[in-house]
Amino acid sequence: MATHCPYCALQCGTWLSRDGDQVTVSPADFPVNQGALCQKGWTAAAVLDTPDRLRRPLVRDAAGDLVPCDWDEALDVVAGRLRHLRQTYGPDAVAMFGGGGLTNEKAYQLGKFARVALGTSQVDYNGRFCMSSAATAANAAFGADRGLPFPVTDLAAADVIMLAGANVAETMPPLVRQLQQPDLIVIDPRRTPTAELATLHLQPTPGTDLALLLGLLHLAIVDGRCDDDYIRARTTGFDETRRAVAAWWPELVERVTGVPVALQRRAVEMLHGARRRYILTGRGVEQHSKGTDTVAATINLALALGLPGRPGSGWGCLTGQGNGQGGREHGQKADQLPGYRSISDPAARAHVAAVWGVPADSLPGPGRSAVELLDSLGTASGPRALLVFGANPAVSAPNAGRVVRRLSALDLLVVADFVPSETARLAHVVLPVTQWAEEDGTMTNLEGRVLLRRRVRPPSAGIRTDLQVLHDLAVRLGQPSDRFPADPGEVFDELRRASSGGTADYSGITRERLAAGEGLYWPCDATSAPTGTPRMFLDRFHHPDGRARFAAVEHRDAAETTNARYPLYATTGRILAHYQSGSQTRRVAALNDAAPEPFVEVHPDTAARAGLDEGVPALITSARGSTVARVRLVSTLRPDTVFLPFHFPGAGRANLITNPALDPRSRMPELKVCAVRIQPHAVAS
Repeated sequence: MATHCPYCALQCGTWLSRDGDQVTVSPADFPVNQGALCQKGWTAAAVLDTPDRLRRPLVRDAAGDLVPCDWDEALDVVAGRLRHLRQTYGPDAVAMFGGGGLTNEKAYQLGKFARVALGTSQVDYNGRFCMSSAATAANAAFGADRGLPFPVTDLAAADVIMLAGANVAETMPPLVRQLQQPDLIVIDPRRTPTAELATLHLQPTPGTDLALLLGLLHLAIVDGRCDDDYIRARTTGFDETRRAVAAWWPELVERVTGVPVALQRRAVEMLHGARRRYILTGRGVEQHSKGTDTVAATINLALALGLPGRPGSGWGCLTGQGNGQGGREHGQKADQLPGYRSISDPAARAHVAAVWGVPADSLPGPGRSAVELLDSLGTASGPRALLVFGANPAVSAPNAGRVVRRLSALDLLVVADFVPSETARLAHVVLPVTQWAEEDGTMTNLEGRVLLRRRVRPPSAGIRTDLQVLHDLAVRLGQPSDRFPADPGEVFDELRRASSGGTADYSGITRERLAAGEGLYWPCDATSAPTGTPRMFLDRFHHPDGRARFAAVEHRDAAETTNARYPLYATTGRILAHYQSGSQTRRVAALNDAAPEPFVEVHPDTAARAGLDEGVPALITSARGSTVARVRLVSTLRPDTVFLPFHFPGAGRANLITNPALDPRSRMPELKVCAVRIQPHAVAS
């Protein structure tokens, strides 16, 4: 059966075959992966039958233990406690937390359930940790946010591609097939496997990407490398932006970032001299307290060079999570309604309320963003209950130690998952739900292409889909039985109506067309071309005047810089073997064998000064807490920087040290830079 990989936003094509309950994965010749899979994709079926798979609901008893029970008992407990908390403290006493890996149908239904069945404004999702800065900057610049506003396959014909904060060789290995021809410019503090492929590697001090990008635009302007005709015809705001970068001479940029002037000039020359050029961003420049401004600076550079909305060139964001694109379009964000509509827009509220069959004034307004929501749990002014679907914030959220304390302070924590994740182990009620090969649904990959995920086997007895869980809870909370359908086809048809006329318009996309193998890109309404809109902005941008917006941004320091007590920068990221919080990949033997434990990359000179050597355990401490990891000596790393992957639980959680400081616009936390010290673990006091 043809379907798609359950991991990253490439959504590589796969074939699933079944022998009894055993499922085998093989690659399909789908455009984004061209018959290739990474090791996570090859081993994806192993997760379905992991020995600790949840197969019955669990409810915490009077002794504090999670004990098995039947579905009716578990759902009755949840519904009863939710009713009590809402009646006693109001609807915002209950919150929901979703995930960027949920299907479009689940993301849509989760947002609808929060606003209609619970009446709460307190709903957000873990995509706030991933793509929110890029989404905010793209919406401001172009009037629409689609990770790649062009097909992935366009990249293969490029001459030059700049990758700003993206390590695709580890996070999206099949994408490298599209990068064989172009010369790559990689911006990353680490000499990653992607940087090893690059023609030019710019290695800034963590937290200084924005200064580097301001300097690159400065050079493009003073050296006469801008596309003046494009700027005049298709943009606004260039003069103000030009004034904002006037002070960023290359020598100043070198002092701030550590990137030599010659390399700055070479980067601009490469971009200017090529005919087909792309600038792509990843989490490395986005996960900062100034992430929106940093992404805006990449867009400014792209606009000055005349790239967006031009065939063969462009700007894009490499969306990370499996449904990171669709997950941010259909209403599980605190400020959003389906179709990428604003929940504060009266017309949007009226349209969606009509589809839902409720009064527009019954819908709550915007709520807290993810970090703020988690930080408020169990406090006097915050929610007293949380329902979690498709997320593991006990590992994935910044300042994870505090998040665990907040989760533990709740009157009710309900987690829907397929394994006893670190968050599920804290719950009062755990609900076992289906995995990717046991359910139908749609996903939207990083290029805005809507895909059909197919069920290859039914779930085991005792396991329900997330849509069934939401339906059953809604009925217990007094909603009409037909308001929250459990069939994904019915939900998708409603999603199409709710998104109609919105920025992310799915109204012309049907499951029948997807099943027939059509490649459909949003926006896609009844009047769209047969494939929807593979390439956006060719004629006009999505603002009323059709023009893109430059953004005059200023560099500022990271929220936390080094000092005598914490003299090093720590940065975090993904590695090849694991994915996100690791709750799936750490249960696959081949992947766990490849990366079985936390590690920290340290420059040999830095390690020597700290009394560390290869393979010894180290204690890495920030102002928020400490994590333990085994030392790996990496001579290409900056001496002022250490790197930790964030996939591991317990004392090895990288997010025990990360900074929850927020971008003021996207509410993205600063996961990519914090100040730390490092020392041998055995002698730590």
